[in-house]
Amino acid sequence: MHEDIGLKLSRLPRLWRAILDQRLSPLGLTQTRWMTLVHLWRMGDGQPQCDLARSIGIEAPSLVRTLDQLTEQGLVERRACEEDRRTKRIFLTRKALPLIEKIDAIAEQTRIEMLEGLSEAQVDQFCECLRIMERNGLEISEKVPESA
Repeated sequence: MHEDIGLKLSRLPRLWRAILDQRLSPLGLTQTRWMTLVHLWRMGDGQPQCDLARSIGIEAPSLVRTLDQLTEQGLVERRACEEDRRTKRIFLTRKALPLIEKIDAIAEQTRIEMLEGLSEAQVDQFCECLRIMERNGLEISEKVPESA
């Protein structure tokens, strides 16, 4: 039953990100940079570096280089946490906000194009299917494997 659904599900996000990468590259943004900016924007300023990394789905040390690059571009700044000086909190700069608005507009246009030909009801149903599949996957991953 639908043996290739996993393959289709894995290809679609890569295709979507590749289109966004192509459209965002004139803004001087790589995938890791625009994803970091968007995640921080959605989460809100002042996120601990480790929480931002977790949200993106990468290890905190992997985020360091990207944050260095975004800092050099004047798009983010790191500030020491008042409660724990070892923790760095990440903030968007004023320079980042117009860029994020452009990213959001390009992403919205891409979303419209990618969903072309689908009715609102179909998109709603697809989102519900994805929600159920994600819930099922989380339940599977939380199960303790039985010893052989």
